[in-house]
Amino acid sequence: MAGLAGRMSTTIKAKVSSFLDRAEDPQETLDYSYQRQLESLQSVKKGIADVVTSKKRLQMQAERLEQSVVKLDGQARTALNAGNEELARTALERKQLAQNEMQSLDGQVSELEEQQQKLTDNEKKLRQKIEAFKTKKEVIKAQYSAAEAQVKISEAATGVGEEMADIGLAMQRAEDKTEQMKARAGAVEELEASGTFDDLTQIGGGGGDDIDRQLAELSTGQGVDDELAKMRAELGSGEGESGGESKQIGRGEDS
Repeated sequence: MAGLAGRMSTTIKAKVSSFLDRAEDPQETLDYSYQRQLESLQSVKKGIADVVTSKKRLQMQAERLEQSVVKLDGQARTALNAGNEELARTALERKQLAQNEMQSLDGQVSELEEQQQKLTDNEKKLRQKIEAFKTKKEVIKAQYSAAEAQVKISEAATGVGEEMADIGLAMQRAEDKTEQMKARAGAVEELEASGTFDDLTQIGGGGGDDIDRQLAELSTGQGVDDELAKMRAELGSGEGESGGESKQIGRGEDS
């Protein structure tokens, strides 16, 4: 059972593959592949834009922190000049935190810049690859169109194409029907020349209905019976005359 199921599966797959192979248009396949590559390129560009957006956002935060560092440094100096060392210390602590955050943002910005550069390089390579594919695609499509046209011309010239084969079959059927009709016409002509059609038009012939045929047979039978009775009567009369003469001759001889 498992072997039968395997064979059926293989057969179905083979038929589906054969159907898809016949249905596949290389030109449509190439255009579809080119379109998918363009979509991939667009995705890469979108990724680059997202990375740049994130980088710009971090850079803006870093700029604000830098401004805060400058401001806190000034506040610390002012507090220290005013003799408020505690306030100056607090300002410097905040300045230190802002500087640490700035360093972290700078590291993230650097990573995003590296990622942006990689994506930009990949986008450039992909764009070049797509351009090369586009050129090759158009060449293949042109070659396929030329080959397809050549095949159609050759098939039309040799009559091996599906369409030409259908036309050939139609012509063969037309020729067969023509020969059959010519033969039928010849048969009708031959029957007409032999008088068969004249007999068929006579009363009581094959052309009448069943009642006509029965009446004709009845009339024919009655005529035969009448003629037979007449012949019997004639034969009976002849036999009576011959018998009388015989009797007279016999009497004469006795006397």
